Amino acid sequence: MSPIRALIFDVDGTLAETEEIHRAAFNHVFAADGLDWRWDVDLYRDLLRVTGGKERMRRYADMIGANLDDARVARLHAAKNRVYGETVAAGACALRPGVAGLVRSARARGLRLAIATTTSRANVDALLPATFGADGPALFEAIVCGEDVVAKKPAPDAYLLALDRLGLPADACLAFEDSRNGLQSALAAGLSVVVAPSLYTAHERFDGAARVLTDLRGFDPASPRAPD
Repeated sequence: MSPIRALIFDVDGTLAETEEIHRAAFNHVFAADGLDWRWDVDLYRDLLRVTGGKERMRRYADMIGANLDDARVARLHAAKNRVYGETVAAGACALRPGVAGLVRSARARGLRLAIATTTSRANVDALLPATFGADGPALFEAIVCGEDVVAKKPAPDAYLLALDRLGLPADACLAFEDSRNGLQSALAAGLSVVVAPSLYTAHERFDGAARVLTDLRGFDPASPRAPD
């Protein structure tokens, strides 16, 4: 195995526990738009099997036999992202335990950092400065978002594009995920993957992960696999 030269992070559930903020934002815009939809925790956990907010709305509309045209989906999604961004900017979200320390130690060792997510760029642009500080976005050399790829996770597109932008082979990078969809995406791109399940993914299976951890406190990227 090549020495690790870069760390590639998922965002929602991996860098921070964001999904409850997303869920609340969805419910806010549904009510504001006159929809009688309200996604509770159990329903949202089920909908998270589908990657992408627009895709989740379409999935739910299909589940209940509702008609939701593309224009309305786009409008609702943009409004949801605005609410999410305002909430995050107000300080409602913190990095998961160990993330800040891992980023600091990685940079001190000269490791490169990237993001491979299929959430919207607006959400990433809101989260990074709110959690890492004003220079947060500059910490990550490559940032791949949902708008950058044709197929979202579990397809490997986001990770393949991140690798291309880094100019590195998969065996020189280590991916960090919280979900089975994310794990499958990174594995399909040829990456080793460390999984720290989040509030909404703790019930999932993570076969194929190099490590499955409660959180990233004390994690050493030089030893991604569990000791024998």
